[in-house]
Parts: sequence; C-alpha cells; structure tokens
Amino acid sequence: METISIDFLTQKLKKAPQNILERVNGYIDALLEHKSSSNTYSLSLEQQRLLDSQLNADKSTYIDAETVYKDLKNKYEL
Repeated sequence: METISIDFLTQKLKKAPQNILERVNGYIDALLEHKSSSNTYSLSLEQQRLLDSQLNADKSTYIDAETVYKDLKNKYEL
C-alpha cells in the first residue's frame, strides 16, 4: 500500500469546491475524535460475546425502531 502524504492530499484538494473541503474537514475531525476518545464503560465477557455474535447477523430480520414503538403504543393504548 502506498503511503499518502500531506502534499499529495493538498495537491488533490487544491481545486476542490468549498463544500467538498468542508466535508473532508468534517471527516477528518470525526476520525480524530473517534481515535482519541476512550470508552468510559466496560463490558462483561458475556456482554461482549453477545455483541460480537451480532456483528454478522442477518439485517433483514431486524425490526425498525419506529415500528416497534408504534406497535407498543397501539398495544398499550398510549
């Protein structure tokens, strides 16, 4: 994999419109924020296993949160 330098990125973005530069800046901020943030919580091994088991779950079996909310409202007449 080729290393990308600041000069290469600068050259590539020189003629980019303002809205693209703003998006790139936001993307970089998000990457750096995620990298520097640390978890303020810890999971038990069982919780971590449960989350890990959901990584490759079939998304078509999921139910939309709004649908669940509407169903609960109707069921309990809220």
